[in-house]
Amino acid sequence: MTILITGSSGFIGYHLSRRLLQNGEIVIGVDNMNNYYDKKLKEKRLEELKKISTKSNFIFKNLSIEDNKNLSILFQEYQPSIVVNLAAQAGVRYSIENPSAYIQSNIVGFNNILENCRRNKIEHLIYASSSSVYGGNEKMPFSETDSVDHPVSLYAASKKSNELMAHSYSHLYDLPSTGLRFFTVYGPWGRPDMALFLFTDAIINDRPIKVFNNGNMIRDFTYIDDIIEGLYRVIYKKAKPNKNFDKTNPNPSNSWAPYRVFNIGNSNPINLRKYISSIEEILDKKAIKQFLPMQPGDVVSTSADTTLLENWIGFKPETDIKKGIQEFVKWYKMYYKIT
Repeated sequence: MTILITGSSGFIGYHLSRRLLQNGEIVIGVDNMNNYYDKKLKEKRLEELKKISTKSNFIFKNLSIEDNKNLSILFQEYQPSIVVNLAAQAGVRYSIENPSAYIQSNIVGFNNILENCRRNKIEHLIYASSSSVYGGNEKMPFSETDSVDHPVSLYAASKKSNELMAHSYSHLYDLPSTGLRFFTVYGPWGRPDMALFLFTDAIINDRPIKVFNNGNMIRDFTYIDDIIEGLYRVIYKKAKPNKNFDKTNPNPSNSWAPYRVFNIGNSNPINLRKYISSIEEILDKKAIKQFLPMQPGDVVSTSADTTLLENWIGFKPETDIKKGIQEFVKWYKMYYKIT
């Protein structure tokens, strides 16, 4: 089977591409290798993928999904059966500094993906959404049946837009689409702008860490291997219409169209202070903490109800936070050659 993965040199895209290649699939990787964070990390991920692949089962294209002309050529040339769209401008805080980047990548780019899926009769589109869509909602844990009508960042708004756009294509063109709302993904090869990378890097190098909202925050940290297992299973379980869908009392998680949305999180949220303590314990070194107020666009707490996902694919993320941090620290020291 030929699977197109956008954002293939990104954190999640790299791990998913690796899993699929190891399982004998043909992967068409697309990434524009932008400089939102250190390009060397993306290049190294790409090198790792090339090491485990052959010329016939991994094709990489340096391409932005905003470039519809070349994206269309790629679809026509390689005729993928399944598309996994992980390409996006990421980051809540950066969406306040550079909103146009989010409109171009997350809206225009995603529309290009949808159009090419429609034209090429793709069997299943899987795409990255985010826990950020829950916005100002304070009901815990977050459920896919909850309202996501009050985003607190443009990033969140762009991800909710993706879900709405996908539904319209599922309805109009019978395109099976599945959105996955990722909850704070962490692990080896992770993004340098995420908490675990930032904290580990700062503690090892004797720099202060920024602790927002004075550490009074809760996150549902989800280990990368759990995310990949969920993604892998979703790829092979195509979204289907809910034949019993009640339009007088609509359920946001599914539809009369072949459309599904799922949370994917650890369902074991922890306090930020405890998270930092775990990193300190594993590094055997105390952090220099700089306590700061809440940042615009952030939310105090996230927590995932993953019942729908578990019922759909028979899998529930549950990697212990300390084990996950240990695996990241081991990778970090290997990558930066720290003894």
